Amino acid sequence: MEKDILTLMDLAREDFEVLFERAIELKKRYKKGIADRPLAGKTLGLIFDKASTRTRISFEAAMVQLGGTPIFISAKDTQIARNEPVRDTARVLSRYLDGLAIRTYSQDWLEEFAEFTDIPVINALTDLFHPCQVLSDIMTVIEIKGDYKDIRIVWVGDGNNVAHSWINAAAVLDLNLVLACPDPYSPRKEVMKKALETGVGKISVTSNPVEAVKDADVIYTDVWASMGQESEQVKRERVFEAFQVNQALLKHAAKDVMVMHCLPAHRGEEITENVLEGPNSVVWDQAENKLHMHKAILDVLLKRNI
Repeated sequence: MEKDILTLMDLAREDFEVLFERAIELKKRYKKGIADRPLAGKTLGLIFDKASTRTRISFEAAMVQLGGTPIFISAKDTQIARNEPVRDTARVLSRYLDGLAIRTYSQDWLEEFAEFTDIPVINALTDLFHPCQVLSDIMTVIEIKGDYKDIRIVWVGDGNNVAHSWINAAAVLDLNLVLACPDPYSPRKEVMKKALETGVGKISVTSNPVEAVKDADVIYTDVWASMGQESEQVKRERVFEAFQVNQALLKHAAKDVMVMHCLPAHRGEEITENVLEGPNSVVWDQAENKLHMHKAILDVLLKRNI
């Protein structure tokens, strides 16, 4: 496995399998009350430039449960906010910490951090990708469906950073992935191009959500306006109206379809209350699995530096 996880294209199929196996193992041990402390004496810096609930708390809890220490760093409180070059901050933090999880806007900013550190850098979300989210999502699919192979996964909504990471995963794991997005809000062409060039995975994009979810095993949605796009909220509500995940849409999917949402959810917008709280929803298992997947990521990446 590479030093960093900046996108899921950084991982080989074998790396995915290692992380899934370790996350499921750590979850089972945690449920049995077994305390694992492989990262005792290790420190994880969390540089967050964007607000967070699940990602921040699950990374902090993961580090504590593994015996290490998380250090939260608000980007606005660092010298980066006063125009210190990223490379200078990165090289100094390499001397203090054993790993970094970064949640920011720019993928380029994240990649510069990784270039100038000797420690693992983990993408905890950028505007372009959200790899750790999708790793925990696929873990959830494995738990409930038994495997991710021969599963029809349908994304409904904005072609955003989570959608991009699903595309990356499909290109490595040979997933059957359909993305139903309004035409102006499809995934970025360069992300699709790179994925399709691998020749792996069945990846397609459509503007017809009803056709897309036919026989779907997994339906996944997210907010229509992500962080930084709040000014587009009203416009997007009009454009995405036909892409709401509701009971009428679910009728076209498999009876045991899993409904996923990375949260926070805007009930009554991208997903209805009765679907989010309904029998097909796995969003709470999905949210919990962020903790266990983050533990696996930290265990694999940080132990290597011992």
